[in-house]
Amino acid sequence: MSSPPGSRRQPLRALPAGIWALGIGSLFMDTSSELIHTLLPVFMVTVLGASVATVGLIEGVAEATAAMLKVVSGALSDWLGKRKAQMVLGYALAAVTKPIFPLATSVGWVFTARFADRIGKGIRGAPRDALVADITPAGLRGAAYGLRQALDSVGAVLGPLLALAFMLILAGDIRKVMWIGVVPAVLAVAVLTILVREPERMPAGRAARSPLAMASVRRLPPGFWPVVLLGGVFTLARFSEAFLVLRAQDVGLAATFVPVVMIVMAAFYAAAAFPAGAAADRVDHRKLLLAGLVLLIVSDLTLAFARSPLVVLAGAALWGLHMAFTQGLLSKLVADTAPADLRGTAFGLFNLVSGGALLLANLIAGGLWSAYGATATFAAGAAFAAVAAAGVIVRRATTPVESSR
Repeated sequence: MSSPPGSRRQPLRALPAGIWALGIGSLFMDTSSELIHTLLPVFMVTVLGASVATVGLIEGVAEATAAMLKVVSGALSDWLGKRKAQMVLGYALAAVTKPIFPLATSVGWVFTARFADRIGKGIRGAPRDALVADITPAGLRGAAYGLRQALDSVGAVLGPLLALAFMLILAGDIRKVMWIGVVPAVLAVAVLTILVREPERMPAGRAARSPLAMASVRRLPPGFWPVVLLGGVFTLARFSEAFLVLRAQDVGLAATFVPVVMIVMAAFYAAAAFPAGAAADRVDHRKLLLAGLVLLIVSDLTLAFARSPLVVLAGAALWGLHMAFTQGLLSKLVADTAPADLRGTAFGLFNLVSGGALLLANLIAGGLWSAYGATATFAAGAAFAAVAAAGVIVRRATTPVESSR
């Protein structure tokens, strides 16, 4: 399909300044988070003595907590008609938790910090995603979500790069390296507080008796619910990236160089996120969804049968491409199918279902790894992704992918 009039970069120039500010804030916070979280699985297993199943449980509970809170925070932002204050509060809470990780002396400390960090994500996620749609013209939403996620993924590259560099500089002292992650978290809060401006007047849902009134949920159109189901199935097929790190270590990559896995994954995600998001504004959504699922299947199979760090890196690259093809598109579909005054609620519900699926996916992945090894874990992921791809094909005539165009 041909590009729209003008250069390929036209959507990039047309995006509001607020999208750039949101993206830069995400870049700083993800730099902080990924610097710490790249090292966290190895830290838990090798320093604190946790099992791989425990890692899966912690990751799953943490992400599920964030998903559940997104329902409340999203609905509250609709009810208040304001989103920025909640978003900044969520980023600030995440920043406060960063020093806890290097101070941890037990798995319980890590669980507490990870739990609090995800509470911050839960508070900020749905209002932020709704704010992107509030300040962006409808015809550029795919590009807007793609740009924010591309900048977020740049942070996901910088974080592991800094982790790798400081692991070398500080002779593998994981605790000292994790302290470095506090600085970009503080910068993220400053950027978002100063530079983000929400619309002077947003549609408010105060007619509802409470932020979570069932009347508001019933107002969500029929086309929204298949998007929620689709997001849940996608997430069930994709567990935490922590398992990519563990897989690299499993095939012999030294702990000092483990951050390279996340660098590769995030670099491919960052490179493809904006082009894929912009394509979502003009290309049949089914094609992007199926392309993303095929990439995930190939990635899982590559990781399942990897016998060297180089093959794991190839699998991580494919994983990043899969994320680029699907995450911005799913956000666009939520924004396109939800009423303007219920976007926060819609994103909250979408993330609730996806978070529950992620908890289940991580529990399954951790259990399979402990019982049968890494090959079984990634083979199961490929099977789930294949089922999801079949579902997209079977429902091609009725899914909101088609109706939203």
